[in-house]
Amino acid sequence: MKKHIDELEVHKRFYNQIFDTLKAEPYAQFLGIELVELGEGTATAEVEVKDHMLNTHNTVHGAITFAIADYVFAAACNSYGKTSVGLSTTVNFIAAGQPGSKLRATATEEKRNHRTSWYNIRVESDGEMIAKMEAIAYRKNHYFVPVEEMDGD
Repeated sequence: MKKHIDELEVHKRFYNQIFDTLKAEPYAQFLGIELVELGEGTATAEVEVKDHMLNTHNTVHGAITFAIADYVFAAACNSYGKTSVGLSTTVNFIAAGQPGSKLRATATEEKRNHRTSWYNIRVESDGEMIAKMEAIAYRKNHYFVPVEEMDGD
């Protein structure tokens, strides 16, 4: 019989390893996105808008807004140490981010089960909401932290 794994316990016990793994995501590092908070099914990140992140209209490029939203989605759905991947995202761009601003994105888990989890993500530019995303993740069987160490508990 397969052993039940308490994901809240995994999050607590392996928090530092989970945080460090998610913080080191290569594309987020390339863009300068910083993971600032990681909770159980939640994540918050920030990035300083640089000139190369602007579009022709001198506002934040939609790809940058999407990237930080997608990053916190990934961090939130992987926050239990269980490998999770995106299935679907829907983003609504509400306002333009401004040059020199700080983008802040927050993901909140709405529900999760064994195979699927649902998230709402909010992106702000200096406190003004500029985008909202709804996202769904597929939760694999694999854990990227050593849950087998929990066998004796």
